[in-house]
Amino acid sequence: MALLDTAAPAVPLGGPDLPQERRLVTDLPGPRSAEILARKADAVAAGVGHTVPVAAVAAGGGVVVDADGNSLIDLGSGIAVTTVGNAHPKVAAAVAAQAAQFTHTCFMISPYESYVGVAEALNRVTPGDFAKKSALFNSGAEAVENAIKIARKHTGRQAVVAFDHGYHGRTNLTMALTAKSMPYKSGFGPFAPEVYRAPMSYPFRDGLDGREAAARVILQLEKQIGADNLAAVIIEPIQGEGGFIEPATGFLPALSEWATANGVVFILDEVQTGFARTGDLFAANHERVVPDLIATGKGIAGGLPLAAVTGRAEIMDSPQSGALGGTYAGNPISCAAALSTIETYEKNNLVVRAREIAAIIDEVFTELGASDDRIGDIRGRGAMKAIEVVHPDSTDPNPALTDSVAKFAADHGVVVLTCGTYGNVIRFLPPLAISDELLREGLRVVADGFRTNAPTSATKESQS
Repeated sequence: MALLDTAAPAVPLGGPDLPQERRLVTDLPGPRSAEILARKADAVAAGVGHTVPVAAVAAGGGVVVDADGNSLIDLGSGIAVTTVGNAHPKVAAAVAAQAAQFTHTCFMISPYESYVGVAEALNRVTPGDFAKKSALFNSGAEAVENAIKIARKHTGRQAVVAFDHGYHGRTNLTMALTAKSMPYKSGFGPFAPEVYRAPMSYPFRDGLDGREAAARVILQLEKQIGADNLAAVIIEPIQGEGGFIEPATGFLPALSEWATANGVVFILDEVQTGFARTGDLFAANHERVVPDLIATGKGIAGGLPLAAVTGRAEIMDSPQSGALGGTYAGNPISCAAALSTIETYEKNNLVVRAREIAAIIDEVFTELGASDDRIGDIRGRGAMKAIEVVHPDSTDPNPALTDSVAKFAADHGVVVLTCGTYGNVIRFLPPLAISDELLREGLRVVADGFRTNAPTSATKESQS
């Protein structure tokens, strides 16, 4: 089969100049997308799934355009990656300029300035007023795995603690850290040893304040593992795949204080929460938590693959020369994109835009939740918000309704993602480049999904 189909419709240019509208010209998938998805089924491993039945050809601002000319409102940002907007002009220009210079040398063979520049930027913007160093990698999972390696080398200890509902990646070690079995872990064991799990602060379900929840964790760590055996505690400041669970105030500071007092490396996984996503440059800043190491990725480079570990210089320098890196780690094109992306976050004050987006999401779903008790919880920060979906008059998870609402949204031209240990959370990760009007329209479609799937009793009441 030819790689290019000359009969296919003209591909629009992406970026902010793409018409910012929801437009459906076919049912989804349209014929061209259906053809591409059929080829995917034949050529791509079945384990590589997809959420929305479209084949993308362009994206920018707050929309994704498919091969049939349908324009969908993007409330997912490629899972929090295209935070500054897809095909952002400055990022695209930086990528093009670097590609024209050189595409690869391997930083471990002949270093280049852009890698150093990204490390300097990360050392400057991440939490903590102390000497820091950074190392660059390809993905969030790689960053997390290397953070654990660094912590173990520094402490000379082996045990690592992760948390219920946590997600850290799909490599062997990060699967061990990840809590959810399906689809991430089932059938892939045995997993890396010396990984232990502690209860996460989950205010909607445990009713504990932050200090109480932290005391429960600390007691478990001291009695079941022993602080002297523990290399690191790793936690997402707001859990991503686990359901956008935001711990109660005081939980993270208490864990950080205990870790410092016991010589345990405190690692924040900010792969999803980092880079303005939560209404601050990093989620740690909301409670002034300062990690020893921080793992970043996703929104770091405007859509290019890049990740990093940044932390205290004395910890980062623990591994011997040659122990960290990878052939593509800190690729020059990704580094050029990252420098432009970080500059965009800062110069455009995108943390404020994330807070504006949060206010709109809260407004829409607080109003809906007042009349629909299937919306059990509205949580998160900035442009990282979620609603937990439950059965009426209970807190029992309702994954069937969650899936129905997400499908309704997709069928009507809105990309939303689901998550959560129980599969009952709808998450919102819109690009910060989305307009208020487009955001409100997308949220109205999601709200209509709830109304369309109203319980029979509620439907009868509305008709009486």
